[in-house]
Amino acid sequence: MSLKLEIEMLEPRKEFALPAGMAGEGTIQFPPLYPEWLGDPEFRRLHAVRFNYVVGEMARGIATPRMVVAAVNAGCMGFYGSAGLGLDEIRAGIAKIQAELSPAQIGWGANLIYSPQHPGQEAATVDLFLETGVARVSASAYMRLSADIVRYSALGLSRGPDGEIARSTHVFAKVSRAEVAEQFMAPAPEKMLRELVESGAITPEQADLAARAPVAADITAEADSGGHTDRRAAAPLFASLSEARDRVCARHDLSPELIRIGLGGGIATPHGVAAAFAMGAAYVLTGSINQACVESGLSLPAREMLAKASPADVAMAPAADMFEQGVEVQVLKRGTLFAMRGKKLHAHYREGLSFETMSEKDRAWLEDVLGEPFSAAWDKTRAFIEKTNPREAERAETDGNKRLALVARRYLFMGAQWAREGDLARKSDYQIWCGPAQGAFNEWVAGSFLEPVENRSIRQIALNLMEGAARLSRAAQLRACGIPMPATAFSYRPLQFSWSGQGR
Repeated sequence: MSLKLEIEMLEPRKEFALPAGMAGEGTIQFPPLYPEWLGDPEFRRLHAVRFNYVVGEMARGIATPRMVVAAVNAGCMGFYGSAGLGLDEIRAGIAKIQAELSPAQIGWGANLIYSPQHPGQEAATVDLFLETGVARVSASAYMRLSADIVRYSALGLSRGPDGEIARSTHVFAKVSRAEVAEQFMAPAPEKMLRELVESGAITPEQADLAARAPVAADITAEADSGGHTDRRAAAPLFASLSEARDRVCARHDLSPELIRIGLGGGIATPHGVAAAFAMGAAYVLTGSINQACVESGLSLPAREMLAKASPADVAMAPAADMFEQGVEVQVLKRGTLFAMRGKKLHAHYREGLSFETMSEKDRAWLEDVLGEPFSAAWDKTRAFIEKTNPREAERAETDGNKRLALVARRYLFMGAQWAREGDLARKSDYQIWCGPAQGAFNEWVAGSFLEPVENRSIRQIALNLMEGAARLSRAAQLRACGIPMPATAFSYRPLQFSWSGQGR
């Protein structure tokens, strides 16, 4: 029996003759499959988005207000990369977003990063979010719950008209380990809630509701991503967090429907998006690939470097915010010496060296990397640290190894700054957070209109990834019903969509 293989996304119904060997007579009718239907419908309803697609935050303002606005106008969710910025700059960024979006466009938020090196910063940022009406926060790099993230979550809880618990503040917890995810999936610890009530930070009623609801209803499984990452494989990680959700819900008598698990890290092609939704992801989150977009806060030279990367052009380097603890971030390797230099700096620190105890050759190397005498670099570092963490600055005056660590942290910090500013004299020191997904994306768009960096926009990338994922999901659906599908049915090339997102 012949089979006509034509798959059209926008036709109301499609009929296929039964393949030879299948029982029965006649045709099989398949309803349409649209990009808007991929993922959890409750996610779309709660966050008022068209697609279950999140443009993830990239710290230090790389995910700009312009990027957030573009994401929301494309029907997606967007997070402002507010981590690592000063409060005044965060406030200004939030104001830009709110000025460009209508009150009905609520699918956006800002980034809150775990910052143990800067006491008080997390609390001040939460205060700012509450003051300015930021209703969605993406919490990243957390290793344990903090009082401030619990405070933000609890302050948005109320009793709905039908007795259900309603939220006006939403925490998206980006995690890569089940033990961390479980803390966000569960209600906040009783002791923490009691202390927040005693301090006047939340009301007794809010504490009571927080004891019955997850801290975060949206959990982002962070697989092999750029920046802070455990380089976890997506499928095992998603399965691990799904099992964790079931355990937590059984332990606390919660409905599993209260917790949605999305997937980020490695999301760069229609195949990755389709695979995520096939595993049961409520939403997908993109990161690395957005940095090369025209809306990115990265400079043009840095974006051009990203557009040339292959999947193997990444490396791990020490993290500026947690240098002493040995925490690493994934960065672009091609065209920069940042990762190699950062690792050598950390090796010197780990050996217990100070600038004074280094060999003459290593001292010369270090000052060449810094671009100035060590004493000048320390003066600049001390001036900053005295404002943010005076105790650390005082300790470094008598501890040469600590002094080396702080200067190294400043160099690592400046690597990201030089990439943002496009300082060509420091191009070899650019710190560009990047995962293998960037290379996979570059390979997918090669030869298409999305290959030139000037054509890469948040809207075009998002619509292409979702359209492509829908088509691949459709082909997989047909194959699962026993219909033989050609290999070409599982390929999708980028198409240029109109600005309305409705046509091409």
